[in-house]
Amino acid sequence: MGSHTSIGGRSLSRRWVLGAGATTLLTTGLSACGSSGGSGSGDGTLTAFVYGDDAVKVQQAAVDRFNKSAAAKKAGGKIKLERIPGSDYSPKLRTAMGSPSAPDVFFNWGGGSIKPYVEADKLIDLTDIIENDEVLKKGFLPSVLAAGDLKGRHYGVPMRGMQPVILFYNKSVFTEHKLTPPTTWDQLLDINAKLKRAGITPFALGGSDIWPELMWLEYLVDRLGGPEVFRRIQDGDAEGWGDPAVLKAAEMVRDLVDDGAFGSKFTSVSYVNGGAPAVFAKGKAAMHLMGSWEYSTQLGKFPDFAKKDLGWAPFPKIEGGTGDARNVVGNPTNYWSVNTRVRNKDAAIAFLKECASREYAKDLVANGDVPTTSNAALLLGDAPNPEYARFQYQMVEEAPAFTLSWDQALGDELGTKMHTEISKLFAGKASPSRFVAACKGLK
Repeated sequence: MGSHTSIGGRSLSRRWVLGAGATTLLTTGLSACGSSGGSGSGDGTLTAFVYGDDAVKVQQAAVDRFNKSAAAKKAGGKIKLERIPGSDYSPKLRTAMGSPSAPDVFFNWGGGSIKPYVEADKLIDLTDIIENDEVLKKGFLPSVLAAGDLKGRHYGVPMRGMQPVILFYNKSVFTEHKLTPPTTWDQLLDINAKLKRAGITPFALGGSDIWPELMWLEYLVDRLGGPEVFRRIQDGDAEGWGDPAVLKAAEMVRDLVDDGAFGSKFTSVSYVNGGAPAVFAKGKAAMHLMGSWEYSTQLGKFPDFAKKDLGWAPFPKIEGGTGDARNVVGNPTNYWSVNTRVRNKDAAIAFLKECASREYAKDLVANGDVPTTSNAALLLGDAPNPEYARFQYQMVEEAPAFTLSWDQALGDELGTKMHTEISKLFAGKASPSRFVAACKGLK
């Protein structure tokens, strides 16, 4: 297993992988199919494209196991893994999917990242296959399986670890000021007031990157109106931005900003260059709303803080909101999807089942990931930090819904435009009502 530092670097890069993955995918139209067959070789071997980071060893081990298995023999096919460097992944996939050399199976991010392929009828709808197969139906946490959907249909099977957004807090600051993590919004506001009186910024925020700001809107909208609000937007109904929960969330954001919850310079602070994690670790800010990779990031940059003073809690519930307080937002996982032109569908589906196996989950845990499989709970004692891994897993396991990060769900073009509007809202350059109007006009 790699060092904690490398795990942290990988996790951080993966937030960008997820963003960048959809980027080139959606900016260029898909060319027509080049042939009626898949890309597998004449000996029954299917090709699987995978994102070539350091976590790919988990997928390579799975391929090696599958190719020796009775399931592969019965299906009459094997898998050949094609690792593609991160920066090249999306353009190579897009080009390949419009050619005779298209992969039979490929790694993706769900949501907006696969929308062009679904619309071009290039992906197998796996909904009925999963429903009628005990291994696939019961093998994964339901909220994660559903998070990569398009219009309620499954086009992918989870194949990497989970990355929920979590409310992190500085234990020593909380102890010194006799605070406990907030479970309600009113408690959060009360904590903010106490911290400001003590001269401590309540929340670190890497506002110059914008996507950390998005996390606030994602949770607020979910807590206020439930996952259906954004699901409507994701499915292409721009009027969904007019839901009262979106306006109320934008107003709550402005109240936080105006109240000094993020300090006065958050728009010039970056997460990517380590600014926001440092503000948090050094006690200048007491809390940080961030993806689960924050633990690994802090372990790499400020190991003493990570081991002694880093605490974690769910995002609080909002009184009067209709969203379930157990819901989660963030990056559920990555997915395998199957090309409609696959040469051996039975072999492809048999390979997908490997992702639900105990061996696969154990490899993910050893790599510092928290698997999205229903069998993972018993394996987390071997995680780098078992307590933290169990917290994440339980939070996602109990979540009725896990909403994919909005920018990734919408795809690059709309996601980038939405980022611009979010930046204006947080910076005070657009009112909540202007924010809503601008988002309704996004195309």
